[in-house]
Amino acid sequence: MLDRMKITASLALTACCLTPLIHAADRHPVDWSKLESETMDHYISILRIDTSNPPGDETKAVNYLKPILDSAGIQTEVFALDPKRANLVARIKGNGSKRPIIIMGHTDVVGVQRDKWPLDPFAAIRKDGYVWGRGSSDDKSHVVSSLMTMLLLKRLHVPLDRDVIFIAEAGEEGTSGVGIGFLVDQHWDAIAAEYALAEGGHISARHGKVRYVEIATTEKSPRTTRLVAHGTAGHGSRPRLDNPVLHLASAVSKFQTWQPAMRLSDTTRAYFERLATISPPDQAYRYNHIADSAKTAEIQRYLAEKEPGNYSVLRTSIVPTILQGGFRSNVIPSQAEATLDIRALPDEDMDRLYEEMRRVIADPAVEIVPSSSHNRPVSPPSRIDSEMFRALERTQKSMFPTAITIPAMLTGATDNAQLRTKGVQAYGFGPIVDDSESELHGAHSDQERMLETSIHKMVQYLWYTVLDIAATK
Repeated sequence: MLDRMKITASLALTACCLTPLIHAADRHPVDWSKLESETMDHYISILRIDTSNPPGDETKAVNYLKPILDSAGIQTEVFALDPKRANLVARIKGNGSKRPIIIMGHTDVVGVQRDKWPLDPFAAIRKDGYVWGRGSSDDKSHVVSSLMTMLLLKRLHVPLDRDVIFIAEAGEEGTSGVGIGFLVDQHWDAIAAEYALAEGGHISARHGKVRYVEIATTEKSPRTTRLVAHGTAGHGSRPRLDNPVLHLASAVSKFQTWQPAMRLSDTTRAYFERLATISPPDQAYRYNHIADSAKTAEIQRYLAEKEPGNYSVLRTSIVPTILQGGFRSNVIPSQAEATLDIRALPDEDMDRLYEEMRRVIADPAVEIVPSSSHNRPVSPPSRIDSEMFRALERTQKSMFPTAITIPAMLTGATDNAQLRTKGVQAYGFGPIVDDSESELHGAHSDQERMLETSIHKMVQYLWYTVLDIAATK
């Protein structure tokens, strides 16, 4: 009798221990095929709302999203520094045993040159298995993925340990003072969270097979800087040694052959180590020997030519983007300027960098002028050993079992930076991008598009991850 009682107690304990291991997705199944039409309808509809920034007009997108959430019984609030540039914050409450999670997408898009587009950029045309349109990848796919996740949580009555907060934010494309900056500074209590999932990563595929899921854990900081060359104005027929156009040209040309030194971080070290495990032997060799003093110079030259993205994450990068000088062909101007797009590593000492740039330029006629425009705050990297990162890895293993998850540093910038400064562990995820897909079709391009199947996979990826991290076990 005693042995039977022991066995019964042991079985009960085992069942109790195994219960949390039953994945939340199994307890809250979704018929994804039936959801595709609704997802695509929302995706098409929001792409057809022109929220080009400037001017933004993101309130038009909020006016589309809010009634959908309201009718589903989901709590919403609207916060706007500018009435035309509203932010939507929706919340589904949990039991409060854990801190909230943010799922976020920005509703503004960069502007377009309509004559450069092969299709109407705001018609959201479905063609060749893609959805074409401005914002298709940056960033209305995240807006729709977050919307669908909220609707599913509500419809399936998922019990939550933590609040799930959906932010449809304004102004990410260079004017975050009306968007996440405004929310963080003036409405932090409405969005405070432990974790956040937003744009920044992607799912890399080759010939239709997913190779790895890239999760952005950190990003470079934009530090726009001007070079200003000074000289004496004069007649164009009389050459002058202090011609500022010549001094500026000489200064700018230095960045063709000089860039700041390479520096690995925990994120980039893990990125190259993991990428090497799924790469062909020649690529794996380069990734595994980046820090080898005898080989790094040759490897970096190769990356600079063939893999500029991987070259960039190794260092603070300096890229001249705008040149301005003079106003008439026969007048030597007294001043000429160049704009440098500096993307700084998170721990970059900018004062030290500027001193190094002065040494390289070696011209007292050229002044280095830092600018505050378009500069986001410096923020610490998010951890790669957190509960959230492990949840992201579990989702990858469930959806793409032959792939791996790779932490990455973005060369661009997102509004995750503002959240990280508040202590939020923020991560970037994104759509499936095949190796064959050209940058001509990427974010900010004149042919921006996204695979129709990718928007559905994004919804699934976000759904499974939110369930993992937020649903009551």
